[in-house]
Amino acid sequence: MPTNRRFILERRPNGVPAAADFRLSEESVPEPGEGEFVIRNIYASLDPAMRGWLDDAPSYMPPVPLGEAVRASTVGKVVASKSADFPVGTWVSGLGAIEEYSLSREGGFTRAIDVSSVPSPSNYLSVLGAVGLTAYFGVVDVLAPKAGQTMLVSGAAGAVGSLVGQIGKIHGCRTIGIAGGPDKVRRLTEDYGYDVGIDYRGKDRAAIEAEIRTAAPGGVDLVFENVGGDILDATLDCLADRAVIALCGLISEYNSVEKVGARNIWQLIVHRAMIRGFLVSDYLPRFAEGVTALAGWMGEGKLRFDEHIDRGIENALPAFLRLFEGTNEGKMILQLGEP
Repeated sequence: MPTNRRFILERRPNGVPAAADFRLSEESVPEPGEGEFVIRNIYASLDPAMRGWLDDAPSYMPPVPLGEAVRASTVGKVVASKSADFPVGTWVSGLGAIEEYSLSREGGFTRAIDVSSVPSPSNYLSVLGAVGLTAYFGVVDVLAPKAGQTMLVSGAAGAVGSLVGQIGKIHGCRTIGIAGGPDKVRRLTEDYGYDVGIDYRGKDRAAIEAEIRTAAPGGVDLVFENVGGDILDATLDCLADRAVIALCGLISEYNSVEKVGARNIWQLIVHRAMIRGFLVSDYLPRFAEGVTALAGWMGEGKLRFDEHIDRGIENALPAFLRLFEGTNEGKMILQLGEP
């Protein structure tokens, strides 16, 4: 009989997660009860937001309990079932955990997916998953762009940011991306179609602000914020009047022991600007709309997406830390098994 290897949260991280914060356990594969089914997880999504779930702090989701597998979005295949809606052999995507087998039940976040229509099942964790849907609804619904507006994206070479810039171009925006290092900045313009790429590495807030002003002398109309810290504060000094900021993430602060926060929000008053936080889960009833639009743009060759796949549950921590080191090149995914 197979065993279920699970990536367990052993203690709450203090700052950057360390190996001692986790352990690998080997347990029996769960048995489904009535209305339940067992998924063999093939891919697990690694996302910056997961860092917040490891803390015992108020958030939009409860903390991962100590002694439990780390929560993650997954793609896998049903291997045992007592559910008529999820028979054996069904490919599914949902909110599971970093473990080789997960027990799920009807009525949750898990949905059946058609893997025959995509290059790889992993695409349901990138362009057709929460990453793509975050970019889609963050641009289309929160920013509501108009042709000719200037859009600034931080973390622009990341999984979400790279799609945001392309969706902005589809809507007729001039796009400016901020990323770290010359290779990522090159990818912004050459691979993702950004009009301007800005490298923040080795620069203070004043230098970043100066580059934004040069790229957008008339001010920035739309901001898709993934980073926070000095980058957000520099951006706030460069807003156009009545600018809109979609606040998606603050990755620069996720591992900070002392939270800093934005220090320049006075500029929201100066420019009569609006900042709005959002969660992709708010749009669950509209997911089909987003997937249809994204798949359509893919088919038309208007969207490029990249995936960075590391293999093996034993590599869960170093793969996760890539997100904060900036060493991943595309959506960070951990492959747990063979399709």
